[in-house]
Amino acid sequence: MPSIYQLKPAFQNLLRPWVKKLDHLGVTANQVTLVAMFISIALALFLYQYYLTHPPSYLLLLFPIWMLVRMAFNAIDGMLAREFHHQSKLGAFYNELSDVIADTALYSCLMTFSFIDAKLLLLVTFFAILSEYTGVMAPLVGAERRYDGPMGKSDRAFAFGFLATFIFVFSLISNRSDILSYIINGVLAIMLILLMMTIYNRIKNSIQASSI
Repeated sequence: MPSIYQLKPAFQNLLRPWVKKLDHLGVTANQVTLVAMFISIALALFLYQYYLTHPPSYLLLLFPIWMLVRMAFNAIDGMLAREFHHQSKLGAFYNELSDVIADTALYSCLMTFSFIDAKLLLLVTFFAILSEYTGVMAPLVGAERRYDGPMGKSDRAFAFGFLATFIFVFSLISNRSDILSYIINGVLAIMLILLMMTIYNRIKNSIQASSI
């Protein structure tokens, strides 16, 4: 199914000159991976604490901006590993675990807003983790690591970035938290359904690929 992940090759081509410079400077894939994770955690903690006592403001735009930058980090560490021979067994663990840790922190920090249903957000976070675990399990049945959509990692980054941007823009034009709650939780519900579809697709395609 369609996924933003399909744009990855074009995105990598844009980043390749920077990746070459990083490799020349001695920056490793593992360093990029860990830096992205620690920035994600720090940003999540900052936003959560700040918005416990403040209404939505321009600082919330740090969330979608970082989501975009983080996608670049994710592409860069992969390119360093594959194209510049930075692959390692430890790096494989870093790559998968750091993404799950960062995603969990970033998604969960939005619970600071009372108009977001915390239980629904936790469900979306849980199924996001489950979808990545499903993709990682594919090699256990003889298939490659699965990145199928429609709600893969890049799609979730876009969706959550959109939610944060929408919250900020809506707060500028209205103080109706009831309407905002209805819209945001509606989007989260749709994301939950798409995550279930993603898990199904990854399981189905893993089995099909392993049978070829």
